[in-house]
Amino acid sequence: MNLLAFDTSTDCVSAAVQCGAARWRYTGAGGPQASATLIAALLDLLAQAGLALTDLDALVFGRGPGSFTGLRTACAVAQGLAFGAALPVLPVDTLLAVAEHARQAHGAARVLALLDARMDQVYAAAYAWTEGAWRAVGDMTVNAPEALTLPDGGTPSPADWALAGNIFQTYGERLPPALAALPRIDILPTADALLDLAPARLAQGLAVAARDALPLYIRDKVALTTAERVAAHVGRP
Repeated sequence: MNLLAFDTSTDCVSAAVQCGAARWRYTGAGGPQASATLIAALLDLLAQAGLALTDLDALVFGRGPGSFTGLRTACAVAQGLAFGAALPVLPVDTLLAVAEHARQAHGAARVLALLDARMDQVYAAAYAWTEGAWRAVGDMTVNAPEALTLPDGGTPSPADWALAGNIFQTYGERLPPALAALPRIDILPTADALLDLAPARLAQGLAVAARDALPLYIRDKVALTTAERVAAHVGRP
């Protein structure tokens, strides 16, 4: 299967091309730089693999949640490339890609995936690996780090759950005591994780037309006012 995958939801751009069993990878700066460099990086990866866009079976991209600018960039690029080559597009949740990265790299099977949502908040989703597939346990949320919980009110233990994502340097000291004791895996969503997830999801018919390659937002507001930023820090050490 020939696939092109990319994620621009964080401060790091991850992209990869898969041709059969071989992969070619690119990592670069995210944020505003992604819109200027992503297309060139993707075309370079295709050239390295000896593929044209029309040789691909699908485009795969991280649809969010994540950086507002990064998600808009990913969707615009996915739509543009897919329209031009008449390709299906597979949107994948970025938090699911975090869980898959944690499984592939560290063997984690029950993961609370966490990404920095800025504005003093964290995107979170819990996943359990059962019978060869990921199952979402509860809904995605966006909350202050102190409000994070595991689903169903269960008592977490290191044997049951791992925390995975990019929040620990910024918010690690603010995690609730029950979560603070769990193993921490400091990782990002990657194109490799998207490629690993893609075959099963394509087989399930989850690909969409280019026009439906849309971002996933779980909050509408993307910036705080000055007053809100000040209020958020009142009383904090």
